Amino acid sequence: MDFSAIFLPELLGTAMLTLLGCGVVANVLLPKTKGNNGGWLLINFGWGLAVFAGVYVAYSTGAHINPAVTLGLLANGSDFFAGNPDEGLPVIAGTVPNAFVYILAQMIGAFLGAIVCWLAHKAHFDEQGPAGDKLAVFSTGPAIRSYGWNFVTEVIATFVLVYVIIAFGSTPSGLGPLAVALLVLGIGASLGGPTGYAINPARDLGPRIAHAVLPIKGKGSSDWGYSWVPVAGPIVGGVIAGLFATVSL
Repeated sequence: MDFSAIFLPELLGTAMLTLLGCGVVANVLLPKTKGNNGGWLLINFGWGLAVFAGVYVAYSTGAHINPAVTLGLLANGSDFFAGNPDEGLPVIAGTVPNAFVYILAQMIGAFLGAIVCWLAHKAHFDEQGPAGDKLAVFSTGPAIRSYGWNFVTEVIATFVLVYVIIAFGSTPSGLGPLAVALLVLGIGASLGGPTGYAINPARDLGPRIAHAVLPIKGKGSSDWGYSWVPVAGPIVGGVIAGLFATVSL
């Protein structure tokens, strides 16, 4: 498999995901935006549509745009992309080297998408506002800080994401990317309250690194003490989902 055939679509798809996903949080939380105080459901819908856009951009790789999905498919023994001969798209095998390329592209894409989001909202980041709100644009944080239970929440939410995505592959559906977008919307509305539903290590860690290195006025801490939860939880949840799907679907 050509490195660039995986790398560029996954990078661009994940960048689109974080640009639009972090962007809706910025629109809701940052001072003086048109969407200020738009609420949790606006954030849920925004992230769902961000996934919708990212999946279309990365269609030619199976649109993982999430290391938890990649590792879940690897644990499941599935191909990473079934291919489409009519469009000249080859099968991408579910191998460890291919998984490395996917995850590298996802991490870089998430970082770059967060930077573009910051540029789009630069004037609002410069306004005086809570440092916690500025961090929340980039990465997740718990409503009640309890690392163990926050970890459990992320495991459960990501299990649902990856298990249902694998189920999509074995059931007839004409919804395509819309099905994944609606799934993410549902997870956010149902399971997102305790932690902000990272359900994607790249989506959280890449933007958190961007927050740490960007010259954001009054940004405060990047909360590295919590950062392992939205990485480890989704990885564990995705792998468990992949393994469980092998015996249940």
